[in-house]
Amino acid sequence: MFSIGPYQIKSQTVLAPMAGVTDLPFRQLCRKMGAGLVVSEMVAANPNTWDTRKSRQRVQFGDEPAPRSVQIAGYDPQMMADAARFNAQLGAEIIDINMGCPAKKVCKRAAGSALLQHPELVKDILTATVNAVDVPVTLKIRTGWDTQNRNAVDIAKIAEDAGIAALAVHGRTKACRFVGEVEYDTIAEVVQNISIPVFANGDITDPRKATEVLKHTGAAAVMIGRAAQGNPWIFNQINHFLKYGQPLAPPSMEECSRIMSGHLLALHEFYGEAGGLRISRKHIGWYINPLVGGRNFTKVFNALETTERQRQLLQDFFLNYGSEEKVA
Repeated sequence: MFSIGPYQIKSQTVLAPMAGVTDLPFRQLCRKMGAGLVVSEMVAANPNTWDTRKSRQRVQFGDEPAPRSVQIAGYDPQMMADAARFNAQLGAEIIDINMGCPAKKVCKRAAGSALLQHPELVKDILTATVNAVDVPVTLKIRTGWDTQNRNAVDIAKIAEDAGIAALAVHGRTKACRFVGEVEYDTIAEVVQNISIPVFANGDITDPRKATEVLKHTGAAAVMIGRAAQGNPWIFNQINHFLKYGQPLAPPSMEECSRIMSGHLLALHEFYGEAGGLRISRKHIGWYINPLVGGRNFTKVFNALETTERQRQLLQDFFLNYGSEEKVA
């Protein structure tokens, strides 16, 4: 357990913010599956984007329990301060700053992980944002902008001095994007040099790996991103392994059917039929594709044009698959 401002986080697993993935239905599901903290999709600091439908959906909280964390991204200190203030007024209880995204459309505006090349600007952004709101501010970074320039420790010290309440570190550089091996030594060095909670992120795909990374880095928690796609029960599995040192049995097909059907319904309720049809295709694909016959199923599923037909096809898949089998 660790603290972010006044909030006690009761598990060592955190859901990473992911654009197009960590919407309200997925965040709610991951909380039910054991995530101690979840973070919204990235919201741009540019006020011209705040009134779009997409941005409004990204900051809807429903009945989410505290703390509600919203990630913002931008390159201008005053704009970031305004964005933090705006999202806090909407109900955000933690503001998370994105300095980890390697996407070109983010970095071309000198935002995301591109900011790591400019420590003074990092300091100005963090200071302005922390001073703008009364809620805790967290930060996500990478180990540096390329393998010759790993400056995560320096950035971490700047962050702590600016009042950042917790720091997530992805174990690759900006230049690495999501390719190649993650290195955790830099994360361990960050942990040794600051006193705020640090989350280790990058290629943590199962309970044993999570345990090894926590032991190696001394981090307060692991942050899970892509490994949770189609696999939200990974949080319970990691939590169980950390507590008991034994694997948790994978969910049965009956459990998987219930989880996926609930997720499908939540997506349609959140987005409406048109949006629900579209958004559910990727989520159901992530769940089903690894299973026998899964790719053929998703081809048919992706062509369906009503909520009811999607629901019925999913139900039929599991009835035919067999309720006693397990998902690896």
